[in-house]
Amino acid sequence: MAAADLSLALAFLVLAGALLPAEADIGVNWGMLSTHRLSPSIVIDLMKENRIGKVKLFDTDPTVLRALMGSNIEVMIGIPNEMLALLSSSPAAADVWVSQNVSRYVVKGGVNLRYIAVGNEPFLTSYQGQFQPYVVPAMLNLQQSLSKANLAGYIKLVVPCNADAYESSLPSQGAFRPELTQIMTQLVSFLNSNGSPFLVNIYPFLNLYQSTDFPQDYAFFEGSSHPVIDGQNTYYNAFDGNFDTLVAALGRIGYGQIPIVIGEVGWPTDGAFSANLSAARAFNQGLVNHVFSNKGTPLRPGVPPADVFLFSLLDEEQKSTLPGNFERHWGIFSFDGQVKYPLNLGHGVLKNARDVQYLPSRWCVANPFRDLNDVSNHMKLACSVADCTTLYYGGLCNAIGDKGNISFAFNSYYQVQKQDEKSCDFDGLGMVTFLDPSIGDCHFLVGVDDSSSSSLMSFRNLSWLWILILGVLVCSRI
Repeated sequence: MAAADLSLALAFLVLAGALLPAEADIGVNWGMLSTHRLSPSIVIDLMKENRIGKVKLFDTDPTVLRALMGSNIEVMIGIPNEMLALLSSSPAAADVWVSQNVSRYVVKGGVNLRYIAVGNEPFLTSYQGQFQPYVVPAMLNLQQSLSKANLAGYIKLVVPCNADAYESSLPSQGAFRPELTQIMTQLVSFLNSNGSPFLVNIYPFLNLYQSTDFPQDYAFFEGSSHPVIDGQNTYYNAFDGNFDTLVAALGRIGYGQIPIVIGEVGWPTDGAFSANLSAARAFNQGLVNHVFSNKGTPLRPGVPPADVFLFSLLDEEQKSTLPGNFERHWGIFSFDGQVKYPLNLGHGVLKNARDVQYLPSRWCVANPFRDLNDVSNHMKLACSVADCTTLYYGGLCNAIGDKGNISFAFNSYYQVQKQDEKSCDFDGLGMVTFLDPSIGDCHFLVGVDDSSSSSLMSFRNLSWLWILILGVLVCSRI
């Protein structure tokens, strides 16, 4: 075969492959806002054991990236919104960032880094537009930096968007918010030109949580008695309706066929009335089955999302509770890597983390020999540091009684303080016990021995600060 004919044949095969719907894969979001941090090596072994081949990170923690080297897990790293202004104003700062966080890890036997998330939901309504001007300029500078490092063809830039970026009463009428139309057109044009997907976060749980009128069965995948009729299309679940609203919005600006990746989707297990183990299992398993069915949606039949990243891998008890107490309970695993409920991501039911090192089996509880009338200030202290969200309305430990509440709060604080003896004093109102005080399904935790992770956390913060300082110095020399 002549060289020209061979080239034409290869081009045809590539084009034909591009036209075939690729089977979606299930990844996870790995957040680290926790005082009970498993070592990165244990978490990576947990993913490998469960054949989770894709992970989305929210930053560039060097200890985590080093641990991911050689794992072959596909990685998406994140850039905080607060760095967008610097990266948008200085190509040199973008060069420094890529050198420090990308090039050094993308080596033989290194990190299988595939995506860089530029910001995290920077168009969120509550931000009132403060990050919007920086997104596209930052992407342009970062793209140039990737090109200089010969990585632009391999690593793709994306922008995680919240579903509040678009709106409509029916999916087919989907449109981006008016103030975002111009910037979204610029952004999606950039994504399309560079072979990047559109990244969106979809949360049917929040629809249910925020509206008493939202039909509960419409949030799940077993069919609904309240389907949405949209012309010839009928929607039986909120995920498909939301997804197709985005498809319509993208089509309205001329990019209706761009691949879509679900950056975050999931269901919490605690912290709200509708957040529990059975609901989380029903939603997440229903989602996985729906994605793997390759049915797609009414506006994209037979075309599932390019990839889906469950939110999240582990619980994070230091997350802000401003959106709701459920924010700390999204994990498909508990903070210590233990499976919360049976879930099959396509490779069998999930398995627990191995070789987790715990603190000694001891707990801090309310002293039964003391008057507990003056305990309120101690409770406030404990719950300002540790996580007490499971005690509140809708929480798993909501019904354990006043003394149980006190003991739970005391113990949570005691474990955060690595079982320091003084942290269980509370002016004599607390005492250490070696008998597990758990009550029914309300589990009193024992912290993990994460002393090595704590020191690495300090290095991580120092590294991030050093990158910022480098960026400022570079900018000052331009």
